[in-house]
Amino acid sequence: MKQPNKPAATDIALTPNRFPWPPIIYAAAILIGALSKFVLPTPWIESPGSDFLFAIGVLIIVTGLTLDIRAMQTLHAAKTTILPIKGADHLVTSGPFKISRNPIYLGNTLLTFGAGLVFGIIWFLPLAFIAALLTSKLAIEREEAHLSAKFGKNWRDYAQKVRRWF
Repeated sequence: MKQPNKPAATDIALTPNRFPWPPIIYAAAILIGALSKFVLPTPWIESPGSDFLFAIGVLIIVTGLTLDIRAMQTLHAAKTTILPIKGADHLVTSGPFKISRNPIYLGNTLLTFGAGLVFGIIWFLPLAFIAALLTSKLAIEREEAHLSAKFGKNWRDYAQKVRRWF
C-alpha cells in the first residue's frame, strides 16, 4: 500500500511534482523580502560601500539571468520540459547542466540574492538561502527520484559527476 507522503514508483516516473513549488517559493521569497523592508526595516551600508554592493548585486543578477536563460534554451533544444510539474522526456547534461544539476534554481537563488544587494534589503539574503532549502526539499528531491526512475544508470552516473547546486 502506498504511503500518503511517499509517491509510488510509477507515479514518480511519470511526473516529479503535482504542484509547481519552485516559482512559488522564489516569488514568495521576493515578496516577503520586499514587504519586510517596510515592516522590519534594517540599516544598510552607506556609500561608497553600498555602491560597491549595488555593482556586485547587478553582476549576480546578470549571472542568474544568464544561467536561467541558457538552461531554458538547453532544455528547449533537447525537446524536454522546463515545467517542474511535467516529466522529463530526455536527460539533459549539456550547457549549464554540466556545472549544476539545477541551473534554473541556482539562477533563481542568485537573482534573489542579487536583488537584496541592488535594493539594499538585507532580508533578501537569508530568504534566498531559505528558498533554496525549500526548493531542495519540496522539488529537487522529487525531481531527482523522477530522473532516477526514468533514466536509471545514466542519471546516477550524471548525478555522481555533477553537483546538485554548483
